Amino acid sequence: MIKMSQAVVSATLVSVGLFGGTALADSAPSTATVREGDRPQITIVGEGRLSVTPDVMKLDAGVEVVRSTAGEAFTAARVAAAALTKALLAAGIAAKDLRTNELSLGPQYKDYPTISGYRAAQGVEAVVRDLDTADDVIDAAVAVGEAVRLDSVSFEVSDNRAPLRLAREAAFRDAKTRAAQYARLAGRRLGRALEISEENVTPPRPFFAAGAMADKASISPGRQDVSVSVRVVYELD
Repeated sequence: MIKMSQAVVSATLVSVGLFGGTALADSAPSTATVREGDRPQITIVGEGRLSVTPDVMKLDAGVEVVRSTAGEAFTAARVAAAALTKALLAAGIAAKDLRTNELSLGPQYKDYPTISGYRAAQGVEAVVRDLDTADDVIDAAVAVGEAVRLDSVSFEVSDNRAPLRLAREAAFRDAKTRAAQYARLAGRRLGRALEISEENVTPPRPFFAAGAMADKASISPGRQDVSVSVRVVYELD
């Protein structure tokens, strides 16, 4: 389940057009022109932002061996990769959450073009859906042997629809609150919303942590920000 903190809302006033006038924005100013005879309007950009806790970890691991011949290297890599896969499955990773992401074989040079051996590697990406087992999964992979390498881990939010909905609601509330404040300052009443357009959406971004956790430190997914900005044009009465 996705854990979400209370939305922290911020906003940027884009423009105010009252009887043909213009107000400066908090950062980059712009204008909303009101022609003679038109009803006065106010244009506001509201922003909704909240922080979410990732609920999925992706482990980028694999095996790498060097042998005197290409055949020996390839065979040894395949055997080690099979052992790694077996260990990950035993640690609770579902077969559908394992994906081969590398398979390579090539010469190693002592003094080019003299070949000193052959390097073979096979990589695997494992999706850990229960973060409470993350340490156990990593320990199980490391225990396979010296051929194993741990390249990186990344954390993601499996379903960003719920936090994006909350960010949209916060953005719209923020725009309305700002617009109502400026309408009141101008001695007007805020009317209906005439135009609504979503401008910028920032879903949770994968967070990467490099390195093979040799010290077996506890895995922490951290937090990721979700933000949405919406431009709303209101009528003023």
